[in-house]
Amino acid sequence: MSSLQSIDLHRYPLYLAYRRSSVSPDHFKGVFHAHQGLELLFIHQGSGHIILGQKSYEITAGMLCVFQPFQLHHVKVNMSTDIPFIRSIVHFEPAVYEPFFEKWPALKQFFTHLHAHQLTSPCIYGLDESSDLFSLISDMQERLTHLIKANDVEEFSLFLIVLFRSLKTQWKMHGNSSLPAITRRSHQAEAMLRWLEQHYKEPLRLEHMADELHFSPYHLSHIFKATIGGSISEYVAARRVQEAIKRLTSSDDTIAQISEELGITSPSYFCKMFKEHMGDTPHQFRKKWKQMN
Repeated sequence: MSSLQSIDLHRYPLYLAYRRSSVSPDHFKGVFHAHQGLELLFIHQGSGHIILGQKSYEITAGMLCVFQPFQLHHVKVNMSTDIPFIRSIVHFEPAVYEPFFEKWPALKQFFTHLHAHQLTSPCIYGLDESSDLFSLISDMQERLTHLIKANDVEEFSLFLIVLFRSLKTQWKMHGNSSLPAITRRSHQAEAMLRWLEQHYKEPLRLEHMADELHFSPYHLSHIFKATIGGSISEYVAARRVQEAIKRLTSSDDTIAQISEELGITSPSYFCKMFKEHMGDTPHQFRKKWKQMN
């Protein structure tokens, strides 16, 4: 996944990866970005820095970092074939699962604190590989292959309840105290990313976006580029490519169907855009993916 990774959490109610390994710098292009939903990033191996809230946090083994919904962050990894970057990821939309925490008020308070409130620090260090957190994620990934789709939200909710129960203990053990319930203040660019997440499948009209977000088109473009590191049109193209990758690898939809779903009326233009980002046409990409899986 690139640094512009964004999971469609309405179609995929929970995204999970256990001990994913990378050695290619193409996976981390060094730009500020944000994700829909809450992301828990567990580091098993690697080095580098995470920049979040104008602070830098060193990447080390045994680290957990919390990325709140649409919170801008920058993951800069020192990539090496000798020392791969190995991490586990749990990524989901909090609003889908918050009702399942109602019967456990203290646990729900912690759950809400992590996704919505100001944190003293988004990272904790010193997690042991034998921690329940890692075995829970490993077991859940194993169960995914046998999971019946009709039961997925129920299974995911049970997983999150147990995961957050274990995480709450670790959070306190590693010295992260809870602040009073102060809602996190978001960056201006986060509102722009939220808007784009709702509209990236539509033709991009800068004036319409600026009007809805109460910016002038000039200031909208200036703030976005200064913060994200690229133009709005570049971000929309990258977001469409990321969605196309998920459709190519998880469905049998035709190239024309995927192009239309992404709001691109010309399949030939879609193929050209995809190849510019990925180096292959959508057909070539899907063929290579099937050969490897």
